[in-house]
Order: sequence, then structure tokens, then C-alpha cells
Amino acid sequence: MHQITDRLFVGNINDAIQPPAQISALLLVAGEYSIPAPGGIAYGRIPFIDFGEANPHVLADAVSWVERHMADNRVMVCCRAGMGRSVSVAMAYLCCVEGMAYADVLKLVLARRPGALPLPKLEEVIEQVRLLRQAA
Repeated sequence: MHQITDRLFVGNINDAIQPPAQISALLLVAGEYSIPAPGGIAYGRIPFIDFGEANPHVLADAVSWVERHMADNRVMVCCRAGMGRSVSVAMAYLCCVEGMAYADVLKLVLARRPGALPLPKLEEVIEQVRLLRQAA
């Protein structure tokens, strides 16, 4: 597990199966996994395809899930390795909800999660998510 901000973390599938004690909300974004909901924490599953460009509507759903749970929880977003899809959702949340610039978010995530590999064309997809959120 890697801490991105005070309340936002990214992790891998093992972290999702056995969430650390400080985590109180977990979003699984690995489409190839389905795990039982961990007891005692908020749990969601919004599947993404590994290494593929994110669907803006699916990414918007994930950002909204994180946003809904962030106020009262320490939120962990997990995928298989904790490097691509989870990082991409965390980055989209920081851009779309916290209002951070993509370049600043990328720098932060690369510093906090060595080896992070955001999904292809993520910056463009985040812009589409922003537009979807404005239209809602």
C-alpha cells in the first residue's frame, strides 16, 4: 500500500483482500478480480481493463465513489499490482475533485508510488470526466 495524500491510498490485490487497519473504504478497480467484501469497511468494485484506455464514464463513476467516501474515511483504491488502474483513479480524483493540475498530480503520484504507470491517454480522459461532472 502507498499513501498518496492524508486520506487517499493505492494498493494491490493483496491489500484489497486484507486491507490494513487504517483503511475504512476500499474501491477495487481490477476487472479480472472479484473478492468478497472485506468486513467492517465500505467496499465498492468498479472494473477497469488492465493497460487499456479508461472509459470516461467508468472513470467518472470511480471518482464519484472515492469522493462520496473520502470525507469520513481513509480510502484505498486497489488493482492487481497497485500501479496502473488504482493510480489512475487516484489521479483522476485529485484532478477532478481536489482541482489539482495533471502535471502536479503526476509528479506527486510518481513520488509516492514508485513505478506508477497511469493508463494510456489519462490526461485526455480526465478532461472528459471533468466535462461529464460539469454537465451532471
